[in-house]
Order: sequence, then structure tokens, then C-alpha cells
Amino acid sequence: MKKLCLLALTMLLCLTGLASAEEKNDPLAAWKPKFDPSGAEYTYILSNVSHPVIEGVAAGYKIRDAVWEKTNGRIYVDYRPLSQLGGEKDVINKLNMGAIQGMLSSSVAAANVADKLGIVNLPYIIDTFDKLDQFRNDPELWEPFSNSPSKVVALDFTGYGPYGWTSTTPIHTIEDAKKVNFRIAEAPVNTDIYKAWGLQFNVMPWPDVPQALQTGAITGLDHTLIVCNITKKFTIAKHFTELNYAEGIFVHLTNKRWLAKLPEDLRKIFLDTVREESAKSREMTKKQFDEQYKLAQEAGVEFTKLSDNDIAQLKELAEPVIQKWGQKIGPDYLAKVREKLGSN
Repeated sequence: MKKLCLLALTMLLCLTGLASAEEKNDPLAAWKPKFDPSGAEYTYILSNVSHPVIEGVAAGYKIRDAVWEKTNGRIYVDYRPLSQLGGEKDVINKLNMGAIQGMLSSSVAAANVADKLGIVNLPYIIDTFDKLDQFRNDPELWEPFSNSPSKVVALDFTGYGPYGWTSTTPIHTIEDAKKVNFRIAEAPVNTDIYKAWGLQFNVMPWPDVPQALQTGAITGLDHTLIVCNITKKFTIAKHFTELNYAEGIFVHLTNKRWLAKLPEDLRKIFLDTVREESAKSREMTKKQFDEQYKLAQEAGVEFTKLSDNDIAQLKELAEPVIQKWGQKIGPDYLAKVREKLGSN
């Protein structure tokens, strides 16, 4: 009997140690729900490719908890960040088919859903936090954007900061940039922009970036300071050019059929909660940008800016791309956005 008790105790300790190790190895352990979702009437599977340490990604968990509380457990937002459901192109297909119900899509990938969503990637159009707020809060600008996809609807968005260049060598001029091999996202808008700028680039899924950067297959990234610092890209590429040509956002896309099936009272709570939590998240992103900027400086990242003449040249080179995409986005809509935001 003593031997059996000792064996049972040993097994219990081993299992406890195993559970503890698994918890340590689970990067999302801290975000697990503090409630049992099994009794929910409706489940909303929401995908994202990034880590919730980024404020714009953490918003998914805050939406989960707020929706659960406000609906008294009738809707469970089953949030799956960190590419648990695959890359963004695959997830977009699942979303359109209704296999999943929601997606916090990066702004660069959103252009694959509807051409009009690509307006947020066009250089120097919606390129500051203030312009982003103005764009969201003006119904004439926001509603055509929100309703442009056919099978999904853009409910709102969160952010991940202004875009720039992270590189292994400093970039002080456009000529410096021409020596860098940039990674850009899988988005047709970005491909057109980099061709127009005359820069070297590789279209590459985000999960492939660390190895490509370590091996030298790429020597630069088109991304934001927040993402590059949090994901430790500055450990290899220690230079950041403050290009600020676009604001990175996660567009909250929802399958229209799923939304239509919700009872009216639940649908209102769900939509109101997404709007409220998204607005809070955008404010937190502004704070996170300031924090990450300071941390990157303290870690020895070198910050540079292009001259006004070089920025003017980038804008001039990008104008044909803006006009080309304007035909897809809608020339009148693009003109209205530029005029209202002062981006002409």
C-alpha cells in the first residue's frame, strides 16, 4: 500500500510538473478565458496572425471578455491570434466561406478582400494617427470602406503604428534604400509601390521573416516600429527609418451571414462592443508607440529620417500607383478622402 501511495504521489508530481512546463511553453497562457465558454449559444471564431502583446491584437481578447459579460454568456468570441488558423490569405478564404466568422486582418492583407480596403496602404494618404481617427469618425469616409467587401463587413479596426523601414544598415537617402533588399507583405498595393519607388523587394509571409533576416536573404523590412521592437527584429536589424507613409491597422472583418443570424438584441451588443473596444485600443496604440520608441532608443536602435526632398520624390513616384488604385477604389471616393484629410 505504501508503495502504491508513493507511486501515485510520484505520478501526481510528474503530471503537475508537466502541466507547469506546458503552461510556460504556451505563449497565450495569460490570456485564457476566466469563464467556461461551453454553454454559449453562439460562437464567433476570430483570427489574427500576431501576438497579443501588441495592443491592436490584444483587443481581440478584450472584445471576447466584454461580449461575454454583456451578453450574459450567450456569445463566445473564440479568439485565435498567433496564426493559429493559418496565414492571412488562407484565413480570408475561410472567412468568405463562413468556416470562421471573424478576422483582425492586417491592413496590407485586407486589400485582397476588397480593392477599396487598399486605400489605407496608399502612401501618404492616411499617414498619421490624427488622420486615422478622422477617417474612422467621418461616415462619408468610413461607411464606403466598411461596406465595400461582398461577403464580409469591416466593423472597425485597431492599430499597430506608422510604417517605416527596419534595416541592417542605416538608410539616410533614397540611394541608401536602393541597396537594401526589403521584405514586403503579400499585398498587390505594396508590390506596386515598391516597383514605383525602384527598390529591391521580396514578397514574403510574416512567419518566414526571422530566418530570412538572420541568413541575409533580406536586409530590410517594411513594417512598423511597434511590431519590429516587440518581435525583436531590432536584435539583427538595428536601424529604423521613420518613413511614416501609412498607418498599420487590423481591420475587423466579420462574415455577413453569421452577423445576420444573430438575434437583433445580441447583434447590437456585439457591434457596440466591437466599436467601443476598438476605439479604446486605438488610444492604447498611441501610448504603445511612444513606449516602444523610447525602449528602442534605449536599446541602441538608430533612428533616421529622409530629407524633405526625398519624401517629396517618394510621393511623386507613388502618384501613378495612387491613380491606378484610385480606379479600383473609386476615383471620387479617393478624391474625397484626400480632400477631407488634407492629403493632396
